[in-house]
Amino acid sequence: MLHQNPTDRVTQRVTEIVADHADREGPLLPILHDVQEEFGHIPEEAVVAIAGILNLSRAEVHGVVSFYHDFRARPAGRHVIKICRAEACQSMGGEALSERARALLGIGWNETTADGAVTLEAVYCLGLCACAPAATVDGKLVAKLDEKRIDAIVEEVRA
Repeated sequence: MLHQNPTDRVTQRVTEIVADHADREGPLLPILHDVQEEFGHIPEEAVVAIAGILNLSRAEVHGVVSFYHDFRARPAGRHVIKICRAEACQSMGGEALSERARALLGIGWNETTADGAVTLEAVYCLGLCACAPAATVDGKLVAKLDEKRIDAIVEEVRA
């Protein structure tokens, strides 16, 4: 039985995803969203394939991936905490809570704990300004954060 090279598998799947968007004008962002949903990140092989198929440079595709905070070049941890860093959340103590989360997890922004359990990301508005500071934990909104709540969230995702 022949085993497919992982790079070939990524390229094949990315080619299918691009084909799904062939009728769209300006399909790069929807393609990248679908690739990230498929793989959990945007693999380098995907950047190469997308660039080739769309007749873009790798730098153009990489520039879009690195510009938007929702895209990641490496797989995330099993849990993803996104803490809002917009002005409303910062004015309500969000920066101190961000520092606390980084210290408790022992990682910086856009990093994953060594055990692969948690990735910490910054987000720049969740639309919960009246309930600031806010975050998401595995895509679920969490509002009115305080030290006790951050501690509980970190404890829960580390368990």
